[in-house]
This record gives sequence, structure tokens and C-alpha cells, in this order.
Amino acid sequence: MEYLEFELPIKELEEQFEKACAIGEESEVDVTDTCKQIEKKLKETKKEIYKNLTPWQRVQLSRHPSRPYTLDYIDAICGESFLELHGDRNVKDDKAMIGGLGKIGDQSFMFVGQQKGYNTKTRQYRNFGMANPEGYRKALRLMKSAEKFNIPVVTFIDTPGAYPGLEAEERGQGEAIARNILEMTRLKIPVIVVIIGEGASGGALGIGVGNKVLMLENAWYSVISPENCSSILWRSWDQKEKAAEALKLTAKDSVKLKVVDEIVKEPLGGAHSDRETTFKTVRDKILASFEELKNLSPEELVEKRMEKYANMGVFKD
Repeated sequence: MEYLEFELPIKELEEQFEKACAIGEESEVDVTDTCKQIEKKLKETKKEIYKNLTPWQRVQLSRHPSRPYTLDYIDAICGESFLELHGDRNVKDDKAMIGGLGKIGDQSFMFVGQQKGYNTKTRQYRNFGMANPEGYRKALRLMKSAEKFNIPVVTFIDTPGAYPGLEAEERGQGEAIARNILEMTRLKIPVIVVIIGEGASGGALGIGVGNKVLMLENAWYSVISPENCSSILWRSWDQKEKAAEALKLTAKDSVKLKVVDEIVKEPLGGAHSDRETTFKTVRDKILASFEELKNLSPEELVEKRMEKYANMGVFKD
């Protein structure tokens, strides 16, 4: 188990609890009361820490190495029914963007999302979750196929941004993302977006236009990462915590600004602390969102989606 800096008090208490239990098992000393006291203090400490997380601490949680990624959600939700589809039929198959058909119960969905790696080798293979233009074109190809067969789309967002390399720009990174945003507003099928981790910049927006946008409690969604914002404004990463506060990137801020429709509650300690509960919660939220949308006509789906995004950023004095 890996601990973040602000989780160190939890680590100390868990180590004390394990030592106390070990002493009880190895000797005849009764440590039941001691274990109960430590366990009680551990629960209280967890509640206190996770109840008062700063925006920067939520960013750290969203990047936790044990946090589940897109394929984890799809495997847990769909099981063996998931069939991954590959390639943009133009350049190549982008490993940072995955997609395919899967079922939740008897209902088919087209799943699309960014995929990160679990270790150095797979992170390089997945390009750290940063898709190239062919990744966004693959995503659009799959979504248009879903529209053709009247299959709802579910997208999972978890990216530090679209890949900013020279080759990506040469192949039309900006155009690919802009094309996706345009085409997603016009899809005549239900589109459900789930922000499961990092939602940065155009890399997130390229698969982020939906009728219903859900966001996990400890995910973040912003035009820029706190570190990059700090480096632009203060010429240093030292102000990243201040930048995170100013960017209003948390789930609560996103709902308040009407960028996101609903917050998906995470288990105490984050999505990685109880994966099964997280998967079940996300699965139930996807099905509930689909129930809201399934009886709308194609015209209504497009109209409501367009209206939703047209109203963003409109304020009355």
C-alpha cells in the first residue's frame, strides 16, 4: 500500500494496529482493548483527513498509483462481454485510447476511454494516457459506429492531456479534438461521460461532450494542470497548491459551475481503497443515467446536449 504525504498519520496508526495484533498473536498478552482503541482512532483520523482535503490533495489522490483505470472499470462492469476494437483506419492503433463493445446486464454500450499504465513499461506503452490524433479519431470512429447501430456511448476520462509532441501536431492534434467535440454534440444516441481521474485540457474534452457528465469525488477537471498553471504564472511549480485552489478543479466546484452534472461518491480513502464498491457505484450511476436518457428521441438528445453546453459560462448579474 502506497501512502501520500497527507496520509502518513493513517500509515502510522495502521502500523501500530498491525504490531499490536501481532503481539497478541505471538504472546499470551491480551491486547484486545489496545487494538480496539487504535482501530477507533484510525477510523476517526481517516474521516478527519478525507473530510477536509484541499484541491491539491484531491489532485494527488486522482493520480494515486493504485487508483483504478479505464480498463479496470470496463473489466469489472462488463466482465467477459467486452470486445476491444482497434485502429483509426488511417494511421495506427493508439494504445492510450481504448474502446469497444460491452454489456451491462442485457444492455450493450460502446465504451471509450484513456488508459494509463501500471508500471514503467506499460506507462510507456500507453504513452502515460496521452492520446495522439489517431486516438481521438479512433474514438470518433467507434462513437459513429455506435450511432449507426443505436448503441449508447460511455466514455471514461483519465488523462493529463492530449500528447503535445511534434508528430502529434503534424498529424492534426487540434483538428482531431475539435472534430470530436463537434461530432459528439451531434450524436443521436445517449452519451454518458465519467471522469474517473485526471481531466485535463482538450485531451479530456476530446471525449467529454455528453448528455450526462459524472465525476468521481476525487477526480479533477480543468483547462490546465496545477503544475503547468504554476509554471506559467509564477515560472515555477512551487505554487501548484495555490494554482489548484484558483482553478476550481474539484468535483464540487465543477458541479457548482455546471460543468459536471453529478458527483459519484468514493469510498473513504479514495477509489483505490475499495475498488469493488467503486466499480458497483459507477456501474449503477451509468445505468441510472441511461434510464433517464433512453426514452428521449434522437432530436431531443441532441437538443438537450447542445443547450447544456451553450449555457455554460453564462452568468447573470
